[in-house]
Amino acid sequence: MSNSQKDEPPRAPARTTQLTDPHALRAYAHPTRMRLVGLLRTEGPFTATRAAELTGESVASCSYHLRMLAKYGLVEVAPGGQGREKPWRATARFTQWPNYSEDPAVAEASRALETAVVERYFELITRAIEERHDLPREWQEAEHIGDQVLYLTAEELADLGEKLDRLLRPYEDRQGDPAARPQDARLVQIVRAAFPLPQRPAGNEETSIAPDSTGGPR
Repeated sequence: MSNSQKDEPPRAPARTTQLTDPHALRAYAHPTRMRLVGLLRTEGPFTATRAAELTGESVASCSYHLRMLAKYGLVEVAPGGQGREKPWRATARFTQWPNYSEDPAVAEASRALETAVVERYFELITRAIEERHDLPREWQEAEHIGDQVLYLTAEELADLGEKLDRLLRPYEDRQGDPAARPQDARLVQIVRAAFPLPQRPAGNEETSIAPDSTGGPR
């Protein structure tokens, strides 16, 4: 290896990685693997030993899960490290998978993955609520959890998702560049979900609020 190759700065991860193989989708649905990928994106690169410290899992378990994630292109070995203590890094900032597929195996695996993701979101949101009292007042007041019920077409719903993505994208570079972060910035989890509610029978539209909705944003 030439000196120029040795001195080459680490490449930035891709923005997204696409999962379309049902085996990859099911592999990623494991809670520990999802957590490891998330930690590598925010705190990596790190070794299996460090992964064990962060997750509470054994080193052997973390090493196994990291190898499984690498098999499907979600993580990779990072430069550096000595002997068996090799560091790992995420290959992308985000993971995407199909909402729709004509392949029943892909559709079923996608549903299983999304269920696991939602369960992870619920865990994170519940913990945030339980620990909110430990935050400074300005952070407690800045947090928000709510929903809004709107009449949209499928095209409008897709367009709204793209607009939200563009709204958040300017803040993405701060993750890989500490110098770009304001002094009082900290990691914030933003969870997005938008889906059509079950249709009511025709003529039964006394109210626009769904029975299981909280009725709008806070």
